[in-house]
Amino acid sequence: MTRTAVLHPDLRKGAERRAPENALAEAVSLANALAGLEVVEGKVVPVPKPRAGFLFGSGKTEELAQWIAAEEIELVVIDGPVTPVQQRNLEKAFKCKLLDRTGLILEIFADRAQTREGVLQVDLAALGYQRTRLVRSWTHLERQRGGLGFVGGPGETQIEADRRALDERINQIRRALEKVVKTRGLHRKARAKVPYPIVALVGYTNAGKSTLFNTLSGADVMAKDMLFATLDPTMRSIELPSGQQIILSDTVGFISDLPPQLVAAFRATLEEVLDADLILHVRDISHPESEAQAQDVRDILESLGVSQAQRDDMIELWNKVDLLDDEAVSAAERVAGRHARHLVISATTGRNLDKLCELIDETVRDPILHETLNLPISAGEATAWLYARKLVISSDIKDLRNHLSVEWTHKQKEQFFKLHRAALERTG
Repeated sequence: MTRTAVLHPDLRKGAERRAPENALAEAVSLANALAGLEVVEGKVVPVPKPRAGFLFGSGKTEELAQWIAAEEIELVVIDGPVTPVQQRNLEKAFKCKLLDRTGLILEIFADRAQTREGVLQVDLAALGYQRTRLVRSWTHLERQRGGLGFVGGPGETQIEADRRALDERINQIRRALEKVVKTRGLHRKARAKVPYPIVALVGYTNAGKSTLFNTLSGADVMAKDMLFATLDPTMRSIELPSGQQIILSDTVGFISDLPPQLVAAFRATLEEVLDADLILHVRDISHPESEAQAQDVRDILESLGVSQAQRDDMIELWNKVDLLDDEAVSAAERVAGRHARHLVISATTGRNLDKLCELIDETVRDPILHETLNLPISAGEATAWLYARKLVISSDIKDLRNHLSVEWTHKQKEQFFKLHRAALERTG
């Protein structure tokens, strides 16, 4: 186990969304989520004025270096962005390895990714991050290599060669990801042929999405009290009490200050949310900064391009009420009760999950239309499509036309004409 210290630089100027103590607790949880780390202690370090070279002032840097040496710390995690120059200088001063928040999250994602797509996405994000670290990170990168030929400059520097190698690898991964994205697109098209609404779970990491997913679907997705317990998206078909079938999708959790490299890399995975008929926003209502976490999720959804209509239609689930006392639960019920699309639940005990299923059913259920179709007898494929889905109530053949009384939804109607319009126009 690597002895680790977590430092949260308190850079607050005016009112911030989060208290430094809670931010530190989250950073410690992040470090604990990475296998092989033993968090010895976490500290909030006041930083009145960030220093370009060391982040901390000289006195605080020396004080921290003495404490790190005394505690035999092998890894320091800085809960925030650290420039390459600051990282190099602090590693020299602390005489140990250093990771910033982005580096730590990338390490966790690399450790957890299971599918080929997940591994590629993490690799792409990590290489993009490493590319920014090349600038003055290490002195050996300043050496020059000899160029080809007898004339010209002294050749490319080592940093240029390393950057070129990284760019080549990044392009390779992007090409591989494009193939995966195409495959995912084909899967989405295949699902579109089945008239099942897609319901996507989103939320802050460790809000209880996977536990709720398992409870509703009977699946066995990894669910632990740990940040980023699951990364790869999972989808299951479930049946609501009314008999309505839906596809439930579990996605990667969000977090404050999510590295932009990860937002870009995981955009393909999160496209499942963009295509969802309904979004369920799962919140950990027992967390002291639940509202701040919820706002982070809303901001990320907006940045991903989730439409305003989807966000307005979103159901907000206040989860983990089993961790609250009776008075707090009653207060949460009163506040949530003022909003038609807010619901207090517990994915662990099953509290109000029956109401959740009813609310999902009411939202995704398409009104039934009663219509009559006048199809030519030669349109056998279109007629068979209707019968295969049990949409035909009665039929009557007159003058070589098949008069069909059907009951279907708007979605089924759109699907029918999208698939068979050309054939129907040819046959008249």
